[in-house]
Amino acid sequence: MNFLRYFSPLRAWRDLRYYIVTRQRHQLGFMGVALALTYVMVVGVIYESRIPPKPYHRDIIYVQQWPATRTDAEIVAQQKIDGIEQTKRENELKRLQAERRAQFKKVNDGLKAYGL
Repeated sequence: MNFLRYFSPLRAWRDLRYYIVTRQRHQLGFMGVALALTYVMVVGVIYESRIPPKPYHRDIIYVQQWPATRTDAEIVAQQKIDGIEQTKRENELKRLQAERRAQFKKVNDGLKAYGL
């Protein structure tokens, strides 16, 4: 237990005081900035860890099962039904893309007015 005498709080304080006294002004300034940035980063991580995570929602995908005995006529009929729904989805996607293009065109025109 003889080695514990080297771990005295009074000795640590004296060592820190000696270190600070022997430094120049600009070194102490940079040390203060470094300590402040470290403190801000640690506090930021602690703050971010307190934010509750977003709740998990399952994304369930249902798959249709078809018997192996279905005929080609049944397959074609189902494809026609599904084709109508797919066309609706594609048209909706095209409409949304056109709206987005119009928004970007408006921003681009505004930037061109500034010469960018």
